[in-house]
Amino acid sequence: MEKRSYGQTGMEVSVLGFGGSEIGSGVSREDVDRLLHSALDAGLNVIDTAECYGDSEELIGSVLSQRRDSYYLFTKCGHASGLDYADWDPVLLEQTIERSLKRLKTDYVDMIHLHSCSEEVLRQGAVIEVLQRAKEAGKTRFIGYSGDRNDALYAVQTGVFDSLETSVNIADQEVLEQTIPEARKRGMGITAKRPIANAAWTFDTMDETAYPFVYWNRLRELNYDFLAGDVSKAVESALKFTLSVPGVDTAIVGTTKPNRWQQNAELLQGGMLTEDVFRQIRSRWHEIAGEDWVGQT
Repeated sequence: MEKRSYGQTGMEVSVLGFGGSEIGSGVSREDVDRLLHSALDAGLNVIDTAECYGDSEELIGSVLSQRRDSYYLFTKCGHASGLDYADWDPVLLEQTIERSLKRLKTDYVDMIHLHSCSEEVLRQGAVIEVLQRAKEAGKTRFIGYSGDRNDALYAVQTGVFDSLETSVNIADQEVLEQTIPEARKRGMGITAKRPIANAAWTFDTMDETAYPFVYWNRLRELNYDFLAGDVSKAVESALKFTLSVPGVDTAIVGTTKPNRWQQNAELLQGGMLTEDVFRQIRSRWHEIAGEDWVGQT
């Protein structure tokens, strides 16, 4: 599998990473075992999770602790997730970082991202200082910011973070002009989340309260030709678009199906999108997207 340099961190990351949110609820250890080991065996080397993804951290630690040198481990912090503190309390962050290390059965992670932290909280400085102390103590090799919109832009402009994790896909392109160029200037590694727009176009109808509804609604207006055909081909085009965005190093894909990751990896064997197809998707976005089509957290 293709590897890319992750900013100035020195990490060479696989273009596909594993997003751990979906395994956090109702997935058996056996399925997670099959899913993650097969992914590593096939060349994936980025595992991304968070303190608020249910059992995700514990399952990853249980299944992969013996292969810790085979992958880069990213997690996130900021939400109380069962502890008796307000979100973004510095004491909370310190405790959840310790809890994450215990759950993941490791002495360190490669990256800790602040998890969708607002610009207001970032400006106060305390949450950044917690991550910097964790880095100095060897609990994480690098620190990053996960989020979107102006919050992400401010985080990038602080110059203190090594990594940006943000939404990038055919239905979410604000960052291509707003944030990613700024991150690239600063040598940050860039992780694309929601890289296939939650496959929202595959649903005939969707409740307004559903997580992918914004994407579903946007895609109806964008009406890309390639979404009308075979679902596998549409997923391939969507994923390749995200990975063709200049600056994107890896795209994290979540799944609970042991065979799905391998299927996604096979979609990339023919290389990325041609420049012409990439431009067509970008042109359609510029033609249709409204000013309120901001990044979705």
